[in-house]
Amino acid sequence: MVALNTTAVAWVIFVVILLGWITYYFLNNSSARKELGSEIEMAPNRKQYYDDEQMEGSRLERFQLFGVLLLVTVVIGLPVYWILEPGRQAGAVDRKHEEFVGWGEELFQTTANGGFNCAGCHGGLKGTGGQAPYAVTDPKTGEVRAVSWYAPALNTVFYRFSKEEVRFILNYGRPFSPMSAWGAPGGGPMTEQNIETLLVYLETIQIEPDSCLNPAGLPFSDTADPSVCDGGTLPQPTKDEIQKAVDSYLKANPDASEGEALFNLDLNSGAYSCARCHTQGWSYGNPVATGQGAFGWNLTGGATNTHFPNESDMINFIKAGSSYGKKYGMQSQGSGRMPGFGHLLTDEQIKAVVEYVRGL
Repeated sequence: MVALNTTAVAWVIFVVILLGWITYYFLNNSSARKELGSEIEMAPNRKQYYDDEQMEGSRLERFQLFGVLLLVTVVIGLPVYWILEPGRQAGAVDRKHEEFVGWGEELFQTTANGGFNCAGCHGGLKGTGGQAPYAVTDPKTGEVRAVSWYAPALNTVFYRFSKEEVRFILNYGRPFSPMSAWGAPGGGPMTEQNIETLLVYLETIQIEPDSCLNPAGLPFSDTADPSVCDGGTLPQPTKDEIQKAVDSYLKANPDASEGEALFNLDLNSGAYSCARCHTQGWSYGNPVATGQGAFGWNLTGGATNTHFPNESDMINFIKAGSSYGKKYGMQSQGSGRMPGFGHLLTDEQIKAVVEYVRGL
């Protein structure tokens, strides 16, 4: 707001100065006398100028007053400009951010509305999760069939991945899924600027977390990034949705544990499901053996116990997810594909999942 007011004042001053010069030009021309011989060239000494008394009297005083006024303007104007400049710069940043959000929303729109159809697969402009048409091929028979692939919610994507990890997914896609490469590095149609504006838009649709502090140690605000919040978790309504999905699974499977229920959450809550990546066919409602691997590696046959001899190491890994180039487990290096669930699930829920997986 301050920046906008400062810009308006600057334009007013510019217009006043411009009008003053135009007025001076016309008044000066109209006061010039058309004397005989002026059509040739009038010598400077033909016009009688002011005498010494007038030059050193009222005229001099007027110019001195004018000089004092200019000096006062500079003395007051420079500090005022110095005070208002940070606000102007902040306003420029806010306006640019708003432009990025607007551009990102246009890219996120459905194809019919001129976008790249992110909203068409991921549940509208709020990214609440949806379905995408896809064709899968049976590796044994070669049969091709059309399925509805459950696209994950994007309003929690920064709870699970860092901004750079999301950028990587946008650039290179998710192999063996409807999520194709959209960025130019992966052969997609979006430029680096398109991807950046899309990321800015995604930040604005994130669910506001509970008990979250931003990097400055202040309460969560609209500008806080959930991926860097200190101990922030999903708000209660979303936690209730997860618990409702767990209860529904346990009701349908009385012999199942809470860890199994969390691992195989209902498709409507698929953004948080382990089975999405670790059970082939889960994403389109035709799962095979639980945990035998798909996009993520095989968790059965004691593989997790070998890879994570200490249960606590596995818990910490699931809470944080894998970071590109960072080592984890027994001689493994992170690719950034494994999301972190520390902001989505409680410590007790993650422990229940680990106990279930280690028993597969």
